[in-house]
Order: sequence, then structure tokens, then C-alpha cells
Amino acid sequence: MNYLAHSILSFTEGQLVGNMIADFIRNDERNRFPMEIQEGIKLHRFIDTFTDSHPSVSEAKKVFSPLVRLYSGAFVDVAFDYFTAHSYPEAALRDHSAKTYNILWKYEEWLPEDFRKMLVRMEQDNWLFNYRTNQGIRFSMQNVLNKAKYLEKDIPVFDVFSHNKQTLQIHFDHFFPELLSECQKNFPQ
Repeated sequence: MNYLAHSILSFTEGQLVGNMIADFIRNDERNRFPMEIQEGIKLHRFIDTFTDSHPSVSEAKKVFSPLVRLYSGAFVDVAFDYFTAHSYPEAALRDHSAKTYNILWKYEEWLPEDFRKMLVRMEQDNWLFNYRTNQGIRFSMQNVLNKAKYLEKDIPVFDVFSHNKQTLQIHFDHFFPELLSECQKNFPQ
């Protein structure tokens, strides 16, 4: 899952911080964080493992794999944040986004430098809220393309997303409620 889903699947402030920074720290570094942030790092890894092994995610990857092969999972993550964003009323998503940025800055001393730099851009461009828009998803997908070492930068991955929204929505609808339930069960508040 991508940033929005990770933020929504966090049930405490510490979980939110750990969940959001997990990809920016090495596994052997996690013990230097407070326990509540370590819990969020574990939650992030739980979400990634659950996501990678879910049959609906495997099916969703088939939409992107002809174009981007092994990178299909990254594009499914972005696509699923679009559907996550549309699972909430606009005002609630806007409030969630602002609250998430505020909490992350509150814990600034624990944020890795690379994440802190990205957070500035994330907040300025309101990535979390803008996963709701086609322009935001197009931007995120292009960002994945730009970072991918072995992909051309002009692959029409957003067009594939647009033409397959209904199919991707079905896969998301089978997947996300199960993920939410498992997170609530394994990482209670």
C-alpha cells in the first residue's frame, strides 16, 4: 500500500509515525525508536506482507504487468490509494490529511532526514488528499516511473489505470476490508 493507506491503517500517533517512516529505516535501526514507533514499523511490515500475499492484489498486478513487469506492485499501491481516498467523504479525507501532517511534524525528531525532506513536499502538494484526484494519481504514477531504474519514463501507465478503474476497484473492494480487519485485530489501539 502507499502513503494514504498506511496513514489510515494507523490507530495511534506512534503507529502513524512508524508506519510512515518504515521504508526509510533499516531493520537494524528500528530498536533506537520508542516502542510506539517500533509498533508502527511492525504494522507497516505487516501491511506490506499481507498485501503482497493477497490474491486480489495479485490479480490487480496483472493490469499493469504487461507494461511495467516487476514494478506492477508499486502501481497497484498507488491505484489502491485512489480507491482508499474515495472511501472517505472529501471533508473527512481533508481533515485526515491535515491531522497526519501535524502528527508527523510533532514527532519530527524521530523522522529520518530523507523522510523529513519528502514530508515537506508531501504536505505542500497535499499528497494524501490528492490521491483522490486523477491529477494526483498521475503525478504519483509518474513519480514511480521516474524512480524506477529499468523503466522508460513515458510508459502510459496512467492510461492503463484509467481504462481499468472498474477492474481495479473490484480487486480493491475484495482486498481492503480484509486488510483493515487484520490490522485492527493484530494492532489494536
